[in-house]
This record gives sequence, structure tokens and C-alpha cells, in this order.
Amino acid sequence: MSDPRETILVETDWLADRLTDPAIRIVDIRGTIRPPDAPKPWYAANREAYREAHVPGAVFVDWLEEIVDGGAPVPMAVATPEQLKTLMEGLGIGDEHLVVVYDDSAHIAPRLWWVLNYYGHDAVRVLNGGWTKWVAEERPVTAEVPKHPISTFTPHIRPEWRVGSREVRAALGDPAVCLVDCRSPKEFRGELSRGERKGRIPGAVNVPIAAALEGPHKTWKSGAEIRRLYKAAGVRREHQIITYCNAGVSASVGLLALRLAGYPKAANFAGSWYEWERDPANPTETG
Repeated sequence: MSDPRETILVETDWLADRLTDPAIRIVDIRGTIRPPDAPKPWYAANREAYREAHVPGAVFVDWLEEIVDGGAPVPMAVATPEQLKTLMEGLGIGDEHLVVVYDDSAHIAPRLWWVLNYYGHDAVRVLNGGWTKWVAEERPVTAEVPKHPISTFTPHIRPEWRVGSREVRAALGDPAVCLVDCRSPKEFRGELSRGERKGRIPGAVNVPIAAALEGPHKTWKSGAEIRRLYKAAGVRREHQIITYCNAGVSASVGLLALRLAGYPKAANFAGSWYEWERDPANPTETG
């Protein structure tokens, strides 16, 4: 059986050897997610850091503006197929390209990994250790913005990668389904919230995304270590797993972790808590 890491991650040395490969497109998606008890704004993109220095050949994607549907009622809803097509083609990313995406926190690159997989482009890898590891190893950087030729990008929705409130409501109390809350323990218990309501979706288990990462560069733990982490929380391989957070971003990180651990049946509740709390009929738990 092949190692899932081979189809999800790439290492810095691998990328360093392929910086001029025309079949690869590199995406810098650096930004910030501040803790829920910090003053707003909690979310920021970091285009200025990209302008100062980035991996040679990398283009920048603003995770707050360019891969979200600003007209949707739920904050940070995923971009429409038309939006994503326009963005990718303008950046020179086409159906034929392997996309390598990096950030400097390990918390944002998986969002684009999920978006591309959801829209049928599974030739996408996350740079393990991201920008911080790249710089620590004194790999090459540049301020030059590349000009890739326009390509053709064709979105194909894969519904198994995403669920909405209706599917989550139907799953409540179903022993075949496991809801995984990827937020902090304080948010899970309802002591803090980024939303209007506090608490969690009833029956959910809490596996914070930081638990799957290690070291100064927040590299991914082994698949075996991540499996033990989820097994300890009661998540079984045979479960249909649904990850959620506040806006579907950390949920993407959790989904990536589950894929690394070899869990085949997992989907992202993309609207997450912001979508769930909009309907007062949706139940919550605290404590």
C-alpha cells in the first residue's frame, strides 16, 4: 500500500530540485489566524511578506479574498467554480500542472489543498514545513514576481469532499458518522467563540489541528502517530468522518491529517460553525 504522504506532501529538498520545472506551479498563501481571545481582526493575508521574499517562481493567493465567495451569506464560503477558474487561469495554473502550496503556519495551505481537491484538481501538494523550514534551510528566495502564461483550468466538483448543514443534521446521533471539531479545546467546550453562539455540534469529538504537527516548523507527524491521535479520540477507520471548525479552514487541516493517517471517508463541513450557528434550530453543546 502506498504512503498517503506521497500524494499529499512534498519536502523542501524535493521542491528545491524542481524550481524550474514547467509542470509545477508554486503558490504562496501565507497569512495569519489569531487566537479567538485575541483582538480582531483574527484573520489576515500576508501579501506584503510575499512581495519582500518568496520561493522562486511562486505566485500569491489571498486566502481571505481570492478563494472565497464574498457574496455568500456564510463568512469565508468557498469560491464558486467560476471564481476559482478565473483565479487559477490568471495565475498560470492549468489542468496539467502539479500545484505546490505553502504557508508559514501549516494552518492555511491545506485550505487551498482542499479547495483544489473539491474542484477536481488532485495534483496538489502541501510543502511540509512551509516557508519557515525553507528559510531555515537557507533555500533560495526572491522578490521577483513570475509571469506564467495563462492556462486552462477546468473545475469539476467532487461532492464527497464537502458537506453542508443538512448532511450534518442528518448525521446527528448516527453511530456510523463521527464529527471532528478541529478547534481549540476552549472553543469546543464553549468557553470562547469566534461566532455569535458558543459551543460545539452535539456528539462531536475534539482533535485540535496542532496535535498533528510537531517541531519548530510545524511539520506533519507520521501517519501512524496521527492515527493514534484520532483513535484515542474515538475516530475509527470505518466511520464517515466530518471535520469542522469555524469557517472550514482548520477543518481542511484536519481533513488533510486524516488523509495522512489513511482514513478514506472524510469530508469538510465547509461552512462549519459560522453556517451551523445561523440556524437557531441547530442544536449545540457546551462543557
